[in-house]
Amino acid sequence: MEINLTQTTLDDLKLLFHFQLDKEARHLAAFTNKDSKDERAYVERYSKYLTDPSINMLTIKVNNNVVGSISKFVMENEPEITYWIDRKFWGRGIASNALKEFLKIETIRPIHARVAFDNLGSQKVLEKCGFVKIGKDKGFANERQSEIEEYIYILSEDSL
Repeated sequence: MEINLTQTTLDDLKLLFHFQLDKEARHLAAFTNKDSKDERAYVERYSKYLTDPSINMLTIKVNNNVVGSISKFVMENEPEITYWIDRKFWGRGIASNALKEFLKIETIRPIHARVAFDNLGSQKVLEKCGFVKIGKDKGFANERQSEIEEYIYILSEDSL
């Protein structure tokens, strides 16, 4: 299995939109945008990010097929990462391997990640890649229409 990270294109966004419509994946991600089921709004929002120098959006490909995305963005003056893998590719090590490769490109440390308290798969991915849980927060999860707990992770030079 060959995993490649490529710059995200407008065509990629159209595929990525459909991945995030999966009900189980949305539930685990929890913190989705209010209009994330609207393809036009999704493509419009994320296409702006393609040219934002503070955001690094990459598409994850396996054997040249798009299977997900991974990005670095800035939230509250802190660099954070996020990723999404099409559910039919879960459990194959793709997220962990893609994140390891991404962290070779995005070398800024510390870098943070946030994950819903019950998203055990994503927590395992972060921990495999050297992230350490440093705290908890609560936030409104659009997908669940309620406030839920999320875990805050950090990858620093010390945690490598």
